[in-house]
Amino acid sequence: MQNFQLTEFCHIKGIGSASGLIYYQDVLFIISDNSTFLYQYVIDKDVVLKFPLVENPQENIAKKDKLDLEAMTSYGNQIFIFGSGSTSQRNTMFSLNLENDGLHKNDLSQLYQHLRNLATLKEDELNIEGAICINKTMLLFQRGNGANNKNGIFIVPDNPEQPQGFVAVKLPEISKIETTFTDAILVDNFIYFLASAEDTVSTYEDGEVLGSIIGKMNAETFEVIETQIISISHKFEGITLYENDDNEIKFLLCEDTDTEVLESKIYKLTIKK
Repeated sequence: MQNFQLTEFCHIKGIGSASGLIYYQDVLFIISDNSTFLYQYVIDKDVVLKFPLVENPQENIAKKDKLDLEAMTSYGNQIFIFGSGSTSQRNTMFSLNLENDGLHKNDLSQLYQHLRNLATLKEDELNIEGAICINKTMLLFQRGNGANNKNGIFIVPDNPEQPQGFVAVKLPEISKIETTFTDAILVDNFIYFLASAEDTVSTYEDGEVLGSIIGKMNAETFEVIETQIISISHKFEGITLYENDDNEIKFLLCEDTDTEVLESKIYKLTIKK
């Protein structure tokens, strides 16, 4: 994975603190951890549309009140959006049907408490930052930047009779700080994931950003196959597939700058196969 290229893809005004994105038919669906809108950026028209997720949607919500929407994935014609679970305010999941704009809101407090118990996490250490749906089983990526460094993947089957599980995943360090998951996507039966290093032991307070990596993982065993540092200054928090051919794979990435500025840069990451 040494042969890669990272370039700026577009600059979007009107969206800040981007934390997840999905590319679909020349449209970028984007969430922000400070906002209660789902944004749609129409690439060829350079237009931002806002889809409200709650009755009185806001942007730049106060940290103590925000839903902290950090993970987004799609399955069929549905988009699923998850709060991080790092506080009691952040236990909401939204599901949106792209065909009829049907929106559903679910309280995941009970599930998230069960996940804490599975991984032996303290109340403030759950931090869901990525999600992938495979054959109706949801993989939730825990960013282990809390005091106990519990980085890994929660396995949540659609069938309640099937057991849920947690697989701890050790990732490489940047500047002596372990990188931890910030997003993931399934491509060609492999999981490609983002992870960042941040000088903090809190899932709530931000720290100095030390960089980001991309990694490739076996989708069945969760064995990390390879990793590559792609930046020593950006905290990339969202990844989506842009193009995929025999020679290379192209992703779009979004960055959370931890500011209230309503602007976002989207980056293109090209990796040779």
